[in-house]
Amino acid sequence: MYIAQAFNVLHDWWRYLVGVAIIIFAVIIGQLPFTFAVLYKSFTNGDGLSGLDETKMMQLLEPNLNLFLMLLSFAVGLVAVILVSKYLHKQSLTHLTTSRPKIDWSRFWFVFILWGVISSGMVLIDYIIAPENYLLNFKLVPFIILCVIAIVLVPLQTSFEEYLFRGYLMQGIGVIVKNKWVPLIITSAVFGLLHIANPEVDKLGYIIMVYYIGTGLFLGIMTLMDEGMELALGFHAANNLFTALLVTADWTAFQTHSILKDMSDPETMGLGEIFVPVFVIFPVLLFILSKKYKWTNWKDRLLGEVIEPQSEDDKVLE
Repeated sequence: MYIAQAFNVLHDWWRYLVGVAIIIFAVIIGQLPFTFAVLYKSFTNGDGLSGLDETKMMQLLEPNLNLFLMLLSFAVGLVAVILVSKYLHKQSLTHLTTSRPKIDWSRFWFVFILWGVISSGMVLIDYIIAPENYLLNFKLVPFIILCVIAIVLVPLQTSFEEYLFRGYLMQGIGVIVKNKWVPLIITSAVFGLLHIANPEVDKLGYIIMVYYIGTGLFLGIMTLMDEGMELALGFHAANNLFTALLVTADWTAFQTHSILKDMSDPETMGLGEIFVPVFVIFPVLLFILSKKYKWTNWKDRLLGEVIEPQSEDDKVLE
């Protein structure tokens, strides 16, 4: 039903092509302040463009300024997705978010708190087991500023990615191909591949793409099984927010004034740290959510056809 309700709005294939082009353009515009700031800093340091790779770009600016400017483009992108949906497709935000009559914020907060506790707990356990891998990075004033920036902008960043991939593209591709497995695979793969420029890929190798694509698949399964994006929105927001506040490293995309700094050598990271979340933790979370929200008929919800309503009575009301 979540994908099929896109039949009730303007869903011509060309509208999605135009919409994606507008969204990409908006993100590029949103990236200009970060790009100009990095170039200005690099040239004033006398480095120019030489050796200006992804990792160095993340380290040039003061961490809070870097995070703010980096997240700004996602906020602009989120506005673009909402406006494209509203004016190009005549689709409400609720309609883009969920098949329920209203957005169910209890779902969002349940998984947000659940994953926040689990992910924070894993960081704490790792710190207790191997304290030599961490440096206490806490400074009160920069951390308070970080909290303000992260609490406001990180959810906008994660919401942009969810509304684009699990919302706009999931529905758009679904109503075009008229099945669920193709949009699930495509959005998961593209979501993962867009992280290929992250500094983590340079340090850990392309094997890290298993984690990124696996995460996209996990979020897509949640969306299709729950007939809405609320759980995906909550999980993604918690994942990035708690990461930004708790731990940073010189080789990650988020350079922040977090509480801890990971000093371990990423090249010594075992495959278990990449595969365990995808093949153990995520399936366990899906099992927990399936029991709480009574998910059934997995095959049809994930692999079935997307059937266009044949009459006004069959259509989902706005």
